[in-house]
Amino acid sequence: MPSPLQFDPAKLLGEISGFQRKLAAGFSSLRGLGEPEYANTPREAVYREDKLTVWHFKGERAPTSKTPILIVYALVNTVWMTDLQADRSLVRNLLAQGEDVYLIDWGYPDGADRWLTLDDYLNGYLDRCVDAVRERHDLEAINLLGICQGGAFSLCYTALQPDKVKNLITMVTPVDFRTPDNMLSHWVQDLDVDLFVDTLGNVPAELMNWVYLTLKPLRLNQQKYVGLVDILDNPAELENFLRMEKWIFDSPDQAGEAFRQFIKDFYQGNKLVKGTLEIGGRPVDLGMVTQPVLNIYAEQDHLVPPDASRALGRHVGSTDYSELAFRGGHIGIYVSGRAQREVPPAIHQWLAARSR
Repeated sequence: MPSPLQFDPAKLLGEISGFQRKLAAGFSSLRGLGEPEYANTPREAVYREDKLTVWHFKGERAPTSKTPILIVYALVNTVWMTDLQADRSLVRNLLAQGEDVYLIDWGYPDGADRWLTLDDYLNGYLDRCVDAVRERHDLEAINLLGICQGGAFSLCYTALQPDKVKNLITMVTPVDFRTPDNMLSHWVQDLDVDLFVDTLGNVPAELMNWVYLTLKPLRLNQQKYVGLVDILDNPAELENFLRMEKWIFDSPDQAGEAFRQFIKDFYQGNKLVKGTLEIGGRPVDLGMVTQPVLNIYAEQDHLVPPDASRALGRHVGSTDYSELAFRGGHIGIYVSGRAQREVPPAIHQWLAARSR
């Protein structure tokens, strides 16, 4: 048996030569690429307040749905994972299904937003965004689509303002924040969040990105950059890679007080499922969410494990509760080819069945 240290010099030289060719092609491709862009679906601003903007998207044809969808994204990262590029866009595919789509863009908090609370975000900003869309369509209630932390916000809001929400869709949304496989939750249980926020004020985006990357350090810090070599000579794939990198690191800071409350009440206290959560002094009872609910989770999600999301079925008050399991991860549920084929049509069909 040959020694494991033996190698074929000719094969090694061939691999080195191939690497050099890909590297040279990569430099050539990079020179020809402009700044990767996302959020290319036509849109207009219909409401602005402080850093916040509500966007209304325009499809190639008029919407057939009579009730619009307002997408509520998380405060972490920018909202444009929902509209990353033309062939990887939840927004664009919902429009193609005939939905009328709005999106809350939270913007980039700065020092002036240091003391914003969850009450400000939910009973203030989110409520006024919902009212703006309701008034544009002269409707008593609209559909909400909450994503990740934005899904938790949407659940709380629906419990507090049930008359303003017709149907609720949650995507990769944490509900039980203390499931055994929730690594992020384990990390923050012993965090002195008061000292953390009192020291930092707003939580820097760079710090948050570092935390998320270290959940999968080998995959997210090494393997993907090693794999980059294989696409250096493919301008389209290289542009896709750079667009994703831009989105990952184009993140807003977190308003300090809201961050403090979210970590203490949701992660450390797990108050959403315990029934002890209060927002602005008002109790949040998931049993008050009696609207039809579609809960979409990702089976390989490392940020929001399936059990953390599926817990909603045990606590929500709706008698019309549905789950959709997606075979993929936290980001793949928006950008993979399978997601484009499966998720928007499923949302549209579920809504259509409840509009009759």
